[in-house]
Amino acid sequence: MQDRGQERGTDIVSTPPMPGKLSPDLLQALHGIKSVRLFPKGATLFQQGSAVTGVYLVESGEARVLLPTGQSQKQLLEVVGPGTMLGLSETMSGENYRITAEAGDKAAVAFIPREDFLKFLREHSDFCMQVVRLLSEDLHGLYHKFRSISAHPGRPRHRPLDEQLN
Repeated sequence: MQDRGQERGTDIVSTPPMPGKLSPDLLQALHGIKSVRLFPKGATLFQQGSAVTGVYLVESGEARVLLPTGQSQKQLLEVVGPGTMLGLSETMSGENYRITAEAGDKAAVAFIPREDFLKFLREHSDFCMQVVRLLSEDLHGLYHKFRSISAHPGRPRHRPLDEQLN
């Protein structure tokens, strides 16, 4: 009896991806629908509140994930490297981008338009579980960050003498 990969003439055994990263087989499969651009340091890939246009895949260099906090200030959430996909949850939901992403030094970033990415997933259902895994890892990462922020909500305040414990 042949396995599913042999029936289709493709090898579906894939190299396990690193957490938060795409597997080499998915990266290869996306090659035909992505366009790669070089971005100078600080260039905006997408901005919080703007309409979703697609996913961004860091090919080389770094991207900074930022959360605007008001009055032109941004809080750095994380710095991501090659193999990281940005804007995935918004692309899947069709909602506006919830964060801002900027290029680090000489970042090469691929872009895949939303409709092309969704069509790709419909035609390549074997990659859907990788996308679900990435979304799940993003969610668990947010849980961890929230717990860290909640545990350390800010600078300790100086208590008045009548509130201090002996």
